[in-house]
Amino acid sequence: MLKKFTLRNYRNFKDEISIDFHNIAGYQFSSDCISDGAISKMLIYGRNATGKTNLGRALMDINMLMSDIKMFMPNGVFLNADSTGETAEFSYTFLFEGRELIYNYSRSFNQELQNEKLKIDGTDIFNCEFTKGVYDFANLEYIEAEIANTDRYLQSLETNKEVEDTIETKLPFLKWLVSNVALNSDSILIQLVDYVRRMTMFTVSSSLMGFPRKINDSFYELLENSEKLKDFEEFLNAMGIECSLVLKKLPDGQRELYFAHEKLIPFFQNASSGTLALVTLYRRLVSRVWEASFIYLDEFDAFYHYEMAENLIRFFKIKYPKCQIIMTSHNTNLMTNRLMRPDCLFILSRIGTLTSLCNATPRELREGHNLEKMYISGEFEQYE
Repeated sequence: MLKKFTLRNYRNFKDEISIDFHNIAGYQFSSDCISDGAISKMLIYGRNATGKTNLGRALMDINMLMSDIKMFMPNGVFLNADSTGETAEFSYTFLFEGRELIYNYSRSFNQELQNEKLKIDGTDIFNCEFTKGVYDFANLEYIEAEIANTDRYLQSLETNKEVEDTIETKLPFLKWLVSNVALNSDSILIQLVDYVRRMTMFTVSSSLMGFPRKINDSFYELLENSEKLKDFEEFLNAMGIECSLVLKKLPDGQRELYFAHEKLIPFFQNASSGTLALVTLYRRLVSRVWEASFIYLDEFDAFYHYEMAENLIRFFKIKYPKCQIIMTSHNTNLMTNRLMRPDCLFILSRIGTLTSLCNATPRELREGHNLEKMYISGEFEQYE
């Protein structure tokens, strides 16, 4: 699991900002927001333009770094515009089976890797200072990777040519190491890569803009399985959308999804924005075979009635009990101890600080407190 994340000098975050998933209080209610002693369900509030989306992008940066995906920055903004610092700094602390792994790296304005460091259980495994040309691979034997041909890696850095429009020109040593050394299946590095591979993020509102009324063939192929169609129908019903669905094959060979009434009603031509948002969520997350390790849902309830948003959080708790899920919202109805708890509800401020509600007031927050009323009345205003 991700234990802690720290960021500095990235987009609107000039100063250091951290999320400590192990910083929990001793509340005895809404315990399904906690898993293995860490926050597993988190809800972040914040005024517009405080950086909720940017925080998600920063958390997902390691996923981009370790994958073959090349990020494009159409607006060219990566570093904080008010900072004189030349790099954005990322730090991830993970826990796997009681072992702690800390992975730090920094990127320059064009996202090129500047340094990279790995520490496991307090032992420095490697340290790469790309800008200085200084590399320390002294403790690779600690992870049984002493046979790694580091000279070959260094040679690849020299021969790696810059490709137009791509961002990552330096191959991270961690990524190279996992790909070029036969590690044991229970290696902590294998666990790390598996966790990072299963991290995902999406913004519901932007993914719905220009939503095609005709869904792609892959989703229709999924729904041709009667069990999957039933699962999708039950998902909508659980969210409060009472309906029956039927998938028909048209004379021209195309398929169409319908609401089942006395007369069939084309689904995508008549579904509400909220229902289409649920379709997006189901397609991109719920229906996937692999189990996510970390999910960042930005503006997850942008098109939902508050009861549907509550249903969705409860659904996540049941379907993904151990998955670390961060949701952002402006819906204060969700700010309740019936659903969440004060150490899992956070406020992101305009100056780039992230504070849990239990640390945003001198009061000792209890289960009976009306958190929404306190928020609206200005109890936590100094942290906004």
